[in-house]
Amino acid sequence: MRPSAYLVDASLYVFRAWHSIPPDFTDVDGHPVNAVHGFTRFLLDLLERAKPTHAAICFDESLTTSFRNAIYPHYKANRELPPEELKRQFEYCREVAAALGLTVLTDSSFEADDLIGSATGVLGKLDCHAVIVSADKDFGQLIGDRVEQWDFSRDQRWNAHGIKQRLGVHPTQVADYLALMGDAIDNIPGIPGIGAKTAAILLAHFETLDALLTRSDEVAFLRMRGAASVSQKLREHAALARLSRQLTGIAMDAPVPLDLDGYGRRAPDDAAISALFDRLRLGPMTRARVRALG
Repeated sequence: MRPSAYLVDASLYVFRAWHSIPPDFTDVDGHPVNAVHGFTRFLLDLLERAKPTHAAICFDESLTTSFRNAIYPHYKANRELPPEELKRQFEYCREVAAALGLTVLTDSSFEADDLIGSATGVLGKLDCHAVIVSADKDFGQLIGDRVEQWDFSRDQRWNAHGIKQRLGVHPTQVADYLALMGDAIDNIPGIPGIGAKTAAILLAHFETLDALLTRSDEVAFLRMRGAASVSQKLREHAALARLSRQLTGIAMDAPVPLDLDGYGRRAPDDAAISALFDRLRLGPMTRARVRALG
């Protein structure tokens, strides 16, 4: 049997730690490392529970340089850039993951979603099962026979059937669904006035966004509230919907390892761990957990 490879949406867990742990933890230079402490605990929890033989920890580096910014300069423009304190902690988190023997993936043009998506494509060709460790609904478009998603914090897992239960659409429709609704967090416009329920109803009838936009006149005759208004919005904002679809689709051509060994988990680097944990002032209990992993 082929092993399972765990693909971690690292930035999600760094941000969670940053917001949930007070900045009382500092490194030897007095800089806050609260997010690093929280992220390190998360990684150790994951390694202890899942015991993965293969994994990749994927980070967002392309906060303003993603290929999506070239398509739509306003992409994520409403987000504040991380402060210098958090940028420093992200670098520490990458160092911790690498020192623990895990493959670290990051790119200036592709987001973590794209790295994870591209990795699932590679792993699928290698007949390897992939587990996406994240709560982000965007990953629904990747779920299939060999790919499942795990919300680690809630310990909930789901497959393609679970996507239909959660979102009301099939995995192949998730990117279209997100394009119709838009995303205020990522500043993806979508079609004004179309929410989750309406988007799911429309895709149940027309299956794809392209078919929906081509046959938008038919929407007025559907048995749904505001059908005529929705039909008009689709005609008026078709270009906006197509633009949004370019932004919601996860890229499958990001630079990732092309063989299984590239995702293989290595033994922790004792020297790197010792020096790094000294700088981070990580205590004996954390070090003992790392030794136990070895």
